[in-house]
Amino acid sequence: MTESIQFLFLGLGLGLVLALLYVQVWKVRYTRALRRDAAQRSGAVRAGKVYEQLAPWAPDFGFDPSDARFLGAPVDYVVFDGLAAGDVRRVVFVEVKTGRAELNARERSVRDAIRAGRVDWVEHRARP
Repeated sequence: MTESIQFLFLGLGLGLVLALLYVQVWKVRYTRALRRDAAQRSGAVRAGKVYEQLAPWAPDFGFDPSDARFLGAPVDYVVFDGLAAGDVRRVVFVEVKTGRAELNARERSVRDAIRAGRVDWVEHRARP
């Protein structure tokens, strides 16, 4: 009986050691995968930020680059279409996206307000 108990404890101990070893190997692989994913996402974000700045000079931008004013947030550009020629035909809000990026909640909110016509002109005069 004593020998059976010793084998039982030996088996349990060996199982525990193997389980701990497995967890450590899994943890190293999981951490490495997370870091790799974070680095890839970070690179994609950096590339997107660079493209945001260069977008007005892209052939498919559709507007004169000198008519575009960079805001960055909550939309990337306000384009005063025709400003360089001296005749603004329309004001266009442009959000630049790359890859599979989607609008965030704030960007959607701005888009919805513009599409619903909730846009105004306010003239603010400084008082001396």
